Amino acid sequence: MNITLAQAEKMISSAKSKATEIDTKMNIAVVDSGANLIAFARMDGAWLGSLDISIKKAKTARFFDMNTGQIGELSQPGGPLFNIEHSNLGLITFPGGIPVKDASGNIIGAIGVSGSSVENDHTVAEAGTKAIS
Repeated sequence: MNITLAQAEKMISSAKSKATEIDTKMNIAVVDSGANLIAFARMDGAWLGSLDISIKKAKTARFFDMNTGQIGELSQPGGPLFNIEHSNLGLITFPGGIPVKDASGNIIGAIGVSGSSVENDHTVAEAGTKAIS
């Protein structure tokens, strides 16, 4: 199962609405179940440096089927995943990436958001996932 373009666009729209509501500008990426980019939006004025981060957050969430913030907790010095961010041509291990599931609980893709604090990034990504749940 894969996320559809229509679902990805709906997620981006919902994420953009949340970003506007909390007065921030975001880069928003959605990948399919194979971690391939299916949709992307850069809000006017969003940081250029966050473009790549948003895509890597989405891919990281899909590669490991967990929120990127959880991976970050496990990748701290002494943790079981220490230095994992150096694998797969670079991962992002702080909040803002969330796997996306279908109604049956199958992972069909992921969303990654970057452009503000990690708390805001996660909030906006979460709003995107709720658009199709």
